[in-house]
Amino acid sequence: MAITLTAAAAKHVNRNLTRRGKGVGVRLGVKTTGCSGLAYQLEYADEVAAEDVVFEDHGVKVLIDPKSLPYLDGTELDFVREGLNEGFKFINPREKDRCGCGESFRV
Repeated sequence: MAITLTAAAAKHVNRNLTRRGKGVGVRLGVKTTGCSGLAYQLEYADEVAAEDVVFEDHGVKVLIDPKSLPYLDGTELDFVREGLNEGFKFINPREKDRCGCGESFRV
């Protein structure tokens, strides 16, 4: 099982952790929502919870709760700029379908 980050994603996370002045990494998860069933969650984490599964890539800790891990296993987190928009992009090999608005996915 593994979660990875691209160099661009790691750079963006590290820059924001420095700006915040605190934090141990980024927390990824999934929640039930939307027309396809699941949506990605991403937030900066200030501490590691006892139940967290911890991965580290490019010097960034990625924290995942055990319930989300089966849906995220093998995912690569990227940070992309497309025109005037920028943001994180989840590249998930388990993803079978995505809703038209791009907010939710199905495995």
